Amino acid sequence: METNDSAGKETLDPDLILSCENVRKNYGGTAALRGVRLRIRRGDIHALVGENGAGKSTLMNILVGLVQPDGGEIFFDGKPYAVANPFQAINSGIAMIHQELNTEPYLSVAESIFLNREDTFPGTPFLNKKETNERAKRILTKFGIDLNPKIHMEQLTLAQMQMVEIIKAVSTDAKLVIMDEPTSSLDSEETKRLFETIADLRSHGVSVIYISHRIEEIFSICDSYSIFRDGESVATGAIKETTKDELISKMVGRKVDKIFPKADIEIGETLFVAENLSGRGFQDISFDVRAGEILGVAGLVGSGRSETMQAIFGMDPLEKGKMYLEGKEIRPKDVKAAQRAGIAMVNENRKEYGLCLFRSIRENISLASLSERYRGPFINQTREKDECRQIAKRLNIKMSNLETEAFALSGGNQQKVVVAKWLMDRPKLLILDEPTRGVDVGAKAEIHSLMGTFAASGMAIIMISSELPEVMGMSDRILVYHEGRVHHTVTREQILSGEENEETILAKQFGR
Repeated sequence: METNDSAGKETLDPDLILSCENVRKNYGGTAALRGVRLRIRRGDIHALVGENGAGKSTLMNILVGLVQPDGGEIFFDGKPYAVANPFQAINSGIAMIHQELNTEPYLSVAESIFLNREDTFPGTPFLNKKETNERAKRILTKFGIDLNPKIHMEQLTLAQMQMVEIIKAVSTDAKLVIMDEPTSSLDSEETKRLFETIADLRSHGVSVIYISHRIEEIFSICDSYSIFRDGESVATGAIKETTKDELISKMVGRKVDKIFPKADIEIGETLFVAENLSGRGFQDISFDVRAGEILGVAGLVGSGRSETMQAIFGMDPLEKGKMYLEGKEIRPKDVKAAQRAGIAMVNENRKEYGLCLFRSIRENISLASLSERYRGPFINQTREKDECRQIAKRLNIKMSNLETEAFALSGGNQQKVVVAKWLMDRPKLLILDEPTRGVDVGAKAEIHSLMGTFAASGMAIIMISSELPEVMGMSDRILVYHEGRVHHTVTREQILSGEENEETILAKQFGR
């Protein structure tokens, strides 16, 4: 790495735990980092914000040894810093919780928490699993997590996996913890518990780099912020000295008028009816949704909201109850049958259920409706490309070309590819489970705007979200789940009048 004596002296400020100066990284002809600066004070909760592709993850991957920089200086805890792999980073005092979880499914919870830090019997290389399990139980209890440390990771929900990863990072006694979208799979109660953990870290002098697209969280928990845009650091300051609108404007380089652009759309006839649905994780669920309506679904993780929609979409078995689409009874036994009936679902875990990451954008978009493009035994590729190009343009998918592999896209553009795939099938009912999870503010506003466009075309939309501002801002009605049942229903009129707000809806999620 390059050296710069004046920068080096400046970065040795004892109040700084981390100083990155003029850090650069190129991938081929593309500059991912163009000489960024990032300074983190000891015991500071520092928000690192910017749109997808701004360079945040690249710099974090440099800090944890997954990527090597092309130039610049990094100082950590008063010393020059360079690591070749994540193990060296952890040993140096930096731990990271990645947004895209990469857990080992056949390891136990205890083995995952203490991976490469397992207990051994004194004087031997043999593992002491009993002691490792007991240590894991103690730390799980400390964080209020009711999990058996012996069960395999594959048996956990996405939210539980996220909490295990958070505990794993905190348990390393790191001086700096990087949290990349740590609440993307957590409900409000788990998020509250995480914030308590972060506050505890701050009180012990531990610094946190907090990466999130949820602006409310940043203003709730963070002390300071830095903004990256197009591989450059464009602003930094104290949270208390800025506003949400100013932060968003600096992030995207333009004014975003509305994050929740809820249009007044004429609501049509009842399109879908669910009567007394029961299945794994939910009981006696009844509701309807009309053409042009956006029906929001709120509830804690595990409340049965996603499980209900997965059963409607044929992913999970339905034990009892009836469903009607356009007045006709349907009972899809699998996803293909649900698709034929006119239902589409964008799952919360796009990388596991929504995308073929190493296939092209074209292949991903056309996947759900390939049968419509056959000419004899062959696919009509001219028609396929034309239709994929049209819908990619309609959804404003930012790409070099249709043959680009999906993994190369930002999170927001990946999400739009999944939406495009199902829109090509022209569904009557579109289910969106966490549609803006892990996408930046600009992409979030675009997806919300698209939802309004779809609703205006007569489509019925069901949207599940853990973000109450999103549910309240985009929904015509809201179903509030509690312990597998619809506990309460909220109308848009009640929200606009102030009769219902975040506090009252959150209370309903807890069954109050």
